[in-house]
Amino acid sequence: MVTPVQRAADRVLRGARLDREDARALWEEADDSLLQRLATHARARFHPPDRATYVVMAILNYTNVCVARCDYCAFYKFPGQEGTYLLSFEELVKRIDAVAAIGGQLIGFNGGFHPDLGVDDYCTLFGRLHERYGESLAFYEMTIAEFMFVSKRSRLSYVESAARFKAAGTRWITGGGAEILDDAFRLRHSPGKYKVEDYYDAQRAVLDAGLGSTGTMVIGFDESFEERLNHLDRLRAFQDERIASGGGRLSSLLCWTYKPWNTELGGQEVSTREYLRHLALCRVYVDNIRNLRTSVLTRNEAALQGLAYGANDFDLPTEDEVTQKAGATISLEFEAVLDAARKIGFAPQQRSPWPIGGDEARA
Repeated sequence: MVTPVQRAADRVLRGARLDREDARALWEEADDSLLQRLATHARARFHPPDRATYVVMAILNYTNVCVARCDYCAFYKFPGQEGTYLLSFEELVKRIDAVAAIGGQLIGFNGGFHPDLGVDDYCTLFGRLHERYGESLAFYEMTIAEFMFVSKRSRLSYVESAARFKAAGTRWITGGGAEILDDAFRLRHSPGKYKVEDYYDAQRAVLDAGLGSTGTMVIGFDESFEERLNHLDRLRAFQDERIASGGGRLSSLLCWTYKPWNTELGGQEVSTREYLRHLALCRVYVDNIRNLRTSVLTRNEAALQGLAYGANDFDLPTEDEVTQKAGATISLEFEAVLDAARKIGFAPQQRSPWPIGGDEARA
């Protein structure tokens, strides 16, 4: 008699799509070596078996003012609270230049939900940055979560906001702010944000405007396995929809882990083993996103083990105050990190900061 885990493994090896029962069987019954083998097999559909790519980047936090009140965040401060800041253009340029001086290729921005900033403010800022830097640096200019907030604050539809950002030169709005895309989870931990379908409405508008975006996921709060599966199910369905439409699609899935220090929620960080198993599950279950990215920012050199569990790409981060406030540590000894990949048989290659594999709409 074929067991559930054998059935799931056979489906992966045949290139057939897994269902939730398959995913549950693999998570609960498959040992690490089987998950690793299946994820490596699924990875090979898209990527050479011994190659990995990376980009040197920073996430610059231009303000720490935020009204979302997520209990898992150690970074935000309310308006008027001691220690708030909003960087000027000149201060931001100084930070960007410092990142470029140490080899940074990509600047991502993250600033939370500032109640006094609207779409026009961001478009003006990003337009000035494009004028100053041209094509010398790549910019990922905000997250979907921020995009949603500023659109609502500015009383603009997502379609209207996306058009304005594109006109200002924006090429990329990342899928950040997803955490666990399950409404019950969001109600427990970030009730001031949005519901899952609203998130995908915004991401759909961004992609339809010709901008790039990504899938993201954070594990290790108090989410159940069913809530994790809900996230992966909805993500896979959204990518199916994008592929069927012939329009822009998500270029990658980045998964990282919650850092519990200095947060209201607290808790314990998940183990490296659990993170690696989750990466493997993402690779075999979300079968329509080519690129799976492992998180050096939250797992340091251990993240490179994720290349043997289905991941094919990673960042070398130079800063991110949000995760550093919650306990992340960052090393600029990039060769030591890259050696962690080489030691397990992967040849890391620095890539363009634009979408992995080229065309933003088709990556």
